[in-house]
Amino acid sequence: MRRIALFTAALTLAIASVCAPAQESRLPDIGSSAGTLLSPTEQEEYGEMFLAQLRHYDYILEDPLIDHWLDTLGTRLAANSDQPGQPFTFFMLRQRQINAFATLGGYIGVNAGLVLEADREDEVAAVLSHEIAHVTQLHVLRGVERAQKDQLPILLGMLGAIVAAQAAGGRSGDNAAQAAIISAMGLAQQRQIDYTRSNEHEADRLGIQTLSRSRYDTQAMADFFEKMLVASRTNAAGYYDTPDYLMTHPVTTTRIGEAKSRSQQIARAPAGYFGDVGRSDNPLLPGGFALSSSAPAAGGTGDFEFARERLRVLSADTASAAIREYRQLRVAGGLSPAQRYGHAIALLRDNQSAAAAKHLTELLDERPDHLWLKLALGQAEARSGKAESADAIFNALLRQGPHNRAVALTYADVLGERNTVEAGQRAQAVLRPLLGRSAEDAVFHRTFARASDIAGDPVRAGEAHAEAAFLSGRAEQALVQLKTLKKRPEVDYYARARIESRIAAITPIVLELRRQGIRDEDLRRR
Repeated sequence: MRRIALFTAALTLAIASVCAPAQESRLPDIGSSAGTLLSPTEQEEYGEMFLAQLRHYDYILEDPLIDHWLDTLGTRLAANSDQPGQPFTFFMLRQRQINAFATLGGYIGVNAGLVLEADREDEVAAVLSHEIAHVTQLHVLRGVERAQKDQLPILLGMLGAIVAAQAAGGRSGDNAAQAAIISAMGLAQQRQIDYTRSNEHEADRLGIQTLSRSRYDTQAMADFFEKMLVASRTNAAGYYDTPDYLMTHPVTTTRIGEAKSRSQQIARAPAGYFGDVGRSDNPLLPGGFALSSSAPAAGGTGDFEFARERLRVLSADTASAAIREYRQLRVAGGLSPAQRYGHAIALLRDNQSAAAAKHLTELLDERPDHLWLKLALGQAEARSGKAESADAIFNALLRQGPHNRAVALTYADVLGERNTVEAGQRAQAVLRPLLGRSAEDAVFHRTFARASDIAGDPVRAGEAHAEAAFLSGRAEQALVQLKTLKKRPEVDYYARARIESRIAAITPIVLELRRQGIRDEDLRRR
């Protein structure tokens, strides 16, 4: 019940904050009440619910390779922030607007458009470091705390949400009014978040330190700010829309100058002065003394260019639109290896599997050990009718990494396309090693549900479908599915125990939703 009360409060605060202008203020002192407003557990629960709603309305771009790249990058930065113990969850949104935001619980969203705008991974890292600092310095909580002081906008926001929900009628998934509420929530994560100038400067300063500790180019923050400033000036001339990022993170020449100065200061500083990873700031040890050899190497994840091109395809309106983009890039100056990969992915999504396989084979001749290329070639071979060749590729990858999420999910999708009992059973076997660490993984549950369906395993399929529904903001639907599943005669003792445990966990959430008059519209129509 507390989870739903928290969600409702946070939603109304968020909607209210959309109307509240940013104001200059000083940072609270050490005795600020912001840290006591919500417990870490409550913040985490709110973040989970917010992500589930974004997923329900299809704002999230969920792709195993992109997820791994973004999580690797974000985790590296978080581990080198000023609060390395703070948990973070990083997720990608499919929108091409240039934007990123942080919300409660360490949940940080990045729009595909921001990655497409960046020239190098250091610039994406700079934005993530900035957002990480907003979380560690409690800037988001301070925004909520400020909003709570203005009760009238909160009540108006709540009234507006209720009216919009009632007007939604009988459609839940695609109803424009409900989608507007979620859009307001997304905007609120940034406006709530109408960060003060002091917040922004603090996030810049700490973000640059995090970049340095993580072995990224500290100049990247100023470089990206300059891009945004150019974009805002271009907008002033009436050519383009202002990037969304500028709406909540105003960029000025002063901020750019300070970012450059800070970068230069860190570059000139003695070893360990800013607490760099692998360096000691202990005055009893020699300058530059390395405490550990585990500091991250310079150069980033190594996957940025391929991730950017994969995002170009996955965020395009259609596969044919992505193909047209690559034609334009070729005319403008030829395609890089990463862009050739992106073009192959676009062809694959456009059902031109043989052409995609040809391009991917050529790329693999140049980079024979590249995982992303091998996965794409496996998909292309399978869709070209070469099942044995595809299986050989995927089985070799599984032998190298049986717990690799991207390999398992991609192969399971390929097997699911065959739609045979044998393929379904094989997909289940491929996915089972991930079961223990996939409780919050909606993509995994959807994929496992599909595999179990075609394998003729209705109990496992039902459990997975219910989990996917719950993680997509459909708690009531998940509960109904589990109660129906429990009545099936093939449910054994162990499955019944699992199902009853989930029913017990989800029931209080659904009861509180009903108490507040919130019902799943798809179920209400029945």
